[in-house]
Amino acid sequence: MSAPFYKYGLFNDEVSLIVAVFIGLGFGFFLERAGFGNGRKLAAQFYFTDMTVLKVMFTAIVTAMVGVYYLSIFGFLDLSLVYVTPTNLVPQITGGLILGIGFVIGGYCPGTACVSASTGRYDGWAYVAGLFAGILFFGEVFHLFEKFYTSTAMGKVTLPQLFHLPYGLMVFLVCIMALGAFAAAEWGEKKMAAKKED
Repeated sequence: MSAPFYKYGLFNDEVSLIVAVFIGLGFGFFLERAGFGNGRKLAAQFYFTDMTVLKVMFTAIVTAMVGVYYLSIFGFLDLSLVYVTPTNLVPQITGGLILGIGFVIGGYCPGTACVSASTGRYDGWAYVAGLFAGILFFGEVFHLFEKFYTSTAMGKVTLPQLFHLPYGLMVFLVCIMALGAFAAAEWGEKKMAAKKED
């Protein structure tokens, strides 16, 4: 049996939505268990006092990436059928910066805001309300930004394609980068802890 199962017709649209709901609930549960429903814990990474978010997310990315790579090597996953979001470089960088600024100010991204709201936190509910207000507002003024939104289109491009590197080498380089990020995070936390003691 090969994956992705949906692309091979093993289940229909309705079942895929049900699967997505259960994956979302599972993801939210583990985010909450990791403490990511707390805006203070999330914001702490920007002050280098608690780098749990970076460590957990980088671990998840590397685990998924290595898993996908080896599943494709062993013939269980057809990478050519995995959906890749088209890249529009400048609008997506701009959107990332706006999201990042909001993350620093309030301590939540959209996913963690939903987790926070589901546990009854008022700041989480405020963020979710802002999320929906932003979606509605953007929908109303989209015609003003449509040209920018579709600019710098690069198509469906992956890092191995962009840098003309073998997929396996890119997986290895990202793993090395993750190890470097973990080491830097540990160093930053210790440095900030020492500063607090002083």
